[in-house]
Amino acid sequence: MSFFATWPRGRTTAQTATHAGDGSAALDPAHTGDIVGALGRITKGDSAQGRSFWQRMRMLAVIVGPGLIVMVGDNDAGGVATYAQAGQNYGMSLLWALALLIPVLYVNQEMVVRLGAVTGVGHARLIFERFGRFWGAFSLGDLILLNALTIVTEFIGVSLALGFLGVPKTIAVPVAAVLLFGVVAGGSFRRWERLLFLLIAVNLVMVPMALLVHPSISTTAHGLIPQLPGGLDATLLMLIVAIVGTTVAPWQLFFQQSNIVDKRITPNWMRYARADLWIGIAVVMAGALAIMATTAFGFAGTDLVGQFTDAGAVATGLSDHAGRTVGVLFAVLLFDASLIGANAVGLATTYAVGDALGRRHSLHWKVSQAPVFYGAYAVLLAVSAALAFSPDHVLGLITLGVQVLAGVLLPSATVFLVLLCNDRPVLGPWVNSVRQNMAAWTIVWCLVLPSLALTAATLFPDVSAVALQAGLGTGAVLGFVGGGIVIVVSRRRHVRRRARAISSEFGGIDPDAVEELDSDTALSRGERAAVRQGDRASWRMPALATLDRPTMSAGRRVGLSLLRGYLLLATVLVVVKVVQAGMS
Repeated sequence: MSFFATWPRGRTTAQTATHAGDGSAALDPAHTGDIVGALGRITKGDSAQGRSFWQRMRMLAVIVGPGLIVMVGDNDAGGVATYAQAGQNYGMSLLWALALLIPVLYVNQEMVVRLGAVTGVGHARLIFERFGRFWGAFSLGDLILLNALTIVTEFIGVSLALGFLGVPKTIAVPVAAVLLFGVVAGGSFRRWERLLFLLIAVNLVMVPMALLVHPSISTTAHGLIPQLPGGLDATLLMLIVAIVGTTVAPWQLFFQQSNIVDKRITPNWMRYARADLWIGIAVVMAGALAIMATTAFGFAGTDLVGQFTDAGAVATGLSDHAGRTVGVLFAVLLFDASLIGANAVGLATTYAVGDALGRRHSLHWKVSQAPVFYGAYAVLLAVSAALAFSPDHVLGLITLGVQVLAGVLLPSATVFLVLLCNDRPVLGPWVNSVRQNMAAWTIVWCLVLPSLALTAATLFPDVSAVALQAGLGTGAVLGFVGGGIVIVVSRRRHVRRRARAISSEFGGIDPDAVEELDSDTALSRGERAAVRQGDRASWRMPALATLDRPTMSAGRRVGLSLLRGYLLLATVLVVVKVVQAGMS
């Protein structure tokens, strides 16, 4: 904890100047100004009002970036390996798990979009400020550890991909590390985003790769029906948790919020930022589908079905059974995914470190102007690249464990995200609606359930598939009933709280009378939307230093402590399970 004891509660001189200059909450002066994207610039204070359709499309092209990059970065080396494993071992029968993650992706990342655009500060700083150093340290510690291991898997992906193409690891990994630092350290946000867009364009190789294995539309469609091939056991459950962890990873929350702040996107462009997110989701799902289909149909009828080892062996197997072209395209996709993933995951980490320490953390700065930001990125790459030279069996355990750990730790990150999106001093009129809270807490519980099941299967290896399925079903029912009760109580409290506020403002009117009058004169849905839009148009979070930290209730403290304790236990058990799987 001594590291975090130096974390500043106040503002630096530069930050004070930024606040004094425009009244925003920006912690870094580089986070205010024109929106500068790979495909153009939008001047500060501009808007889309009165613009033609094509002008709005050009503005969307400028805004596109954070959502697209975070989603494509999600299909990193670990993602490619996980989707390839699902296809090789189970065909298309786990496609339903991917489809169910679409709303999870949108709900989670849309909350991040709002937090970034409305607050103007990163996710790590908000957790430190609103929950205190203790919880901030835990969240940042989880992020740094998991992200460092994730970047190791990216370098493993680079090594396997280039190894298939004949480049030795001793050349591939160091060159990739230098290339990754060069992409980031140019001192230009626009140049960085353009380079990332070029890497994203390489993902188009997934189209011919998937088509060359002649996928069956009917078989693919059948995979959308929820099914558990061979019955639910710890191995299948761990793969499902890995799919969740690689598709909806904790680093995504930190990266997208900070990248939106760094790109200077404000609430005026919320619709465009949400469209950017949908574009990214479409791309990531297309990529996951293509990878799963390539291994499912490329290995169909061969002795490699159910024999997944690593992504390098997949490239070799596809080359042998589906043709050299398919193997090469898979290797190219793996290499490209590794570079994009390492870039995004590394930036998520250094954005968060700069956020927490109150140091400059923007791609608009040059290396000499933000040495902590770029230095942390360089150290992260160097350490991860060095770990990538570990023995093969250690690398195999890291690759398997990282995605599962991401799935296990995701509920904790999502809980803080939902709590922040209900923090009215932070988001004002942009706080979650009742429907958004229903969706968000449902997602949190649905993320916790597989983790609980995996923990149970690890603690009790002899537990039957029927018992696991019954437990999941019971947990879902309990979550649904409990959630309904909480929502009803919360809505009632909200109405009473509003009635008391009106009663106080107008001189002691009976709150019951106010509540009854309010129900009789309720606005229509369109009128409520117009009022809400007006409130949101002119609202941004004040400087964090001016906000009182919310009081941590006993119930919330106990709940967070229980969640933390469980996740620590689950993490230990996942490590045990991964080691057992690696030794078998």
